[in-house]
This record gives sequence, C-alpha cells and structure tokens, in this order.
Amino acid sequence: MEVPGFWDDPDKSSEVMKRVSALKAEIENYESLEQQYDDIMTLIEMAEEESDETLLEEIKSEMDDFTVKFDDMRIATLLTGEYDKNNAILSLHAGAGGTEACDWTSMLFRMYSRWAEKKGFTTEVLDFEDGDDAGYRSITMEIKGENAFGYLRSEHGVHRLVRISPFNANGKRQTSFAACDIMPDIEEDIDIEISEDDLRIDYYRSSGAGGQHINKTSSAVRIVHNPTGIVVQCQNERSQFQNRDKAMQMLKAKLLMLKQQENLDKTSEIRGDVKENGFGSQIRNYVMHPYSMVKDVRTSEETSNVSAVMDGDIDRFINAYLKMMSISGKKDRGEE
Repeated sequence: MEVPGFWDDPDKSSEVMKRVSALKAEIENYESLEQQYDDIMTLIEMAEEESDETLLEEIKSEMDDFTVKFDDMRIATLLTGEYDKNNAILSLHAGAGGTEACDWTSMLFRMYSRWAEKKGFTTEVLDFEDGDDAGYRSITMEIKGENAFGYLRSEHGVHRLVRISPFNANGKRQTSFAACDIMPDIEEDIDIEISEDDLRIDYYRSSGAGGQHINKTSSAVRIVHNPTGIVVQCQNERSQFQNRDKAMQMLKAKLLMLKQQENLDKTSEIRGDVKENGFGSQIRNYVMHPYSMVKDVRTSEETSNVSAVMDGDIDRFINAYLKMMSISGKKDRGEE
C-alpha cells in the first residue's frame, strides 16, 4: 500500500517550491553583490597603481549602485514578522477634502502601483468606488510579491496632500487627506469562527468595464461585521461566490489582526495606529505648494523630489520606518 507523501499535497508542494525559489533568489543576489564588491576593489587598485583619475567616476557610480543594493538586502533582513513575507492587500479611502481627496486617492493608487511595478510585483484591483467628479472614494488592490506586506506595513495611516487644487476655480491652495490600510493576504485557512448572525452581506453590480456579465449581474460583494464595524468588499471575480469567498478571507485576516492587537498598546506591530482621516492624524505630508517636500512625521525622513515619490520612489520612507521599528524593538527587549 502506498503511503501518501508530502509531495502528494499540491498546496504544500507549491508553497515549498515558492520558498525554495525565494531562497535561491536571495543567494543569487548575495553572490551578485559579492562579485560587484570584488569588481569595485579591483577598479580601486587599478586607479591607484596607474594613477588613473578617469576611473574615479566609474568607481563612484559602481559604489552608489552597490550601496543601494546593499541597503535593500540589509533592510530585507528586518522583515521577520509572522506575515511579512505574505502578499499585501492595500486599501485607500478618501478623507477630508471632497473631490480633491478623491483625486488624491487616485494619485496614491498610482504611486503604489508604480512602486510595485519597480519591485517586480504584480497588482490586481479587488474593489473600487469612483468619486463623483474625479478619482476614487475608495479602492482596494492586492500586491503580490516576496515581502510585500513586510514593506508596505509602513504605509498604514493617513497621507496628507497640500497643493494648488486643479478643482478650485480661484487657484487656492488646498489640503486633502486619504487613509491607507494594509493587511497581509493570508492564503491558508484562518481558524476564526464567524457567526452568520454577525454579518450583513450586500450584493451589488460591479463597477467599470467588464461586458454584459458585470453590467447585468450583482456579482460584487460587501460584508459588514457588525460587532467590530469592519467592512470588506470584492468585485474583481466573475462569480458572486468567488467574490464572497475572497471577501470572507479578507474579513478573517482583519479579525485575526484585531485579535492580535488585544494585548498591545495603541501602536500595533501589524497594523499601526488607527487614526481619524483628517487634520493632525497624518503619518506623511506631501507638499507641492508653496514649496516641494515629502516628509514622514514618524521618522523625519524627507525629500524635495515630490515627482519621484509620486512616481513610486518610496523606498527611502519604507526603509526609514523599518529601521526605526527595529531599533524600537531592540530597546523594548533591553538590547543595545
């Protein structure tokens, strides 16, 4: 009689292969960085032996590239949380600011989409609600890639924009807000009991393009968990049942995170502070007028290159947050 083996379980074998592939990539990155270091040292020796100053520019360029890659690798070692390696589900919600806030939400959506693209991650929109005149009232997307949640947990909170509003006929400066919520996409079954009596489930027509199916059937799903007030939505699947399953998975993940916060202070190691989506609650300021500056309130990390940030260049803020949390964790444990 044959005994069922580990590889007979397609889910487990697939998970192992993903992990093997990730570890292989880490080794290759380390070996590539090691080779680059050796090449730089060789260039330095050549420049010294031949007194060749023309090599200095090449050495500087290689060193800058090496430093960026080294910092990225070092930051990755800080991603040790239980769900840091998981995919991430990112939700954006327009706050104070009306049409301007909805437009700001769409700008943030583009920023995170571009960041994911640069990382080699893939994205998929799960649900969205258009603004009345522009942008989104809310939008939720899944970002798939190694350590996606570990990186993006730094983005949880309220983001504040200051600019000359294109929607203001008088050309006045306006402040608007959008809240970013991050949670891990936990694929395995989560052992959390949910009573059907605690749920309000609404079905509605999906938004946007999608042909006759989307236009004529109520396949989108919204689930409200009455005891906690948590709301999850999904409309990207073709089937109502698939959307419901995905929404329930998201709800269980949020309830799990909530459960893990019960014995923590306001600053949670998973979701961060839950703050009002308005003045005085922001984690980061994006100022486009009267000067250009993006500054993180928590870490004081800043840059004047706002356009680069809006084009997805947010690693400096992510890295600063991870370093801060690492130092904070060491202090809490009484380490040097």
